[in-house]
Amino acid sequence: MKIAIIGTGNVGGALATIWAKRGHQIFLGVRDEQNFKGKQLLELDNISVHNIHDAGDLAEVILIAAAPQFTESIINELGEIDGKVIIDAMNSIRTKPEGFKNSFEAIRKLKPNVALVKCFNTTGFENMQNPNYNGIGVDMFMAGDSEKAKSIASELAQDTGFGECYDFGRDDKTELLEKFALSWINLAIMQGHGRNIAFKILKRE
Repeated sequence: MKIAIIGTGNVGGALATIWAKRGHQIFLGVRDEQNFKGKQLLELDNISVHNIHDAGDLAEVILIAAAPQFTESIINELGEIDGKVIIDAMNSIRTKPEGFKNSFEAIRKLKPNVALVKCFNTTGFENMQNPNYNGIGVDMFMAGDSEKAKSIASELAQDTGFGECYDFGRDDKTELLEKFALSWINLAIMQGHGRNIAFKILKRE
């Protein structure tokens, strides 16, 4: 799969690394191709760096893992992306896009013709680097109206090593997914359990 990753920090870097190792072609979309966070990612096969517009143009799927306040400028730099799959991996906990409640709402209103899903936002990057806990793959979660986007997000979650990618529902559940992310942050950081914790859905037989 050809995947553009906008935001090369902890989350974007972790996913770029593992997806490249799984054989996906990764296009890092950055504003300064000579100086950006995660430059060491270029040492890996299947990863190249481009400006944001070109990265999006080359890709079938675009993952945005930047700070939410930059959502509108990123969308503007991507340009014509109608029909492409967009994965929103951001959480509007500390900052928000101006004029919007969260990044998902901003993307939906600015680019109504993309296949949009929220995913890879509910846990720390450590669990993306290694979602295996004692031989068990922990779970990932997603939400959005687009079945196409959710199918691709689920496939990429499996490629990352997550056990399941559970569907939280349609667009109206993306806000709940951000609160779920805040629950992980609360447990891991505020309650002192540490960042090596994760959620797993258990079903009684």
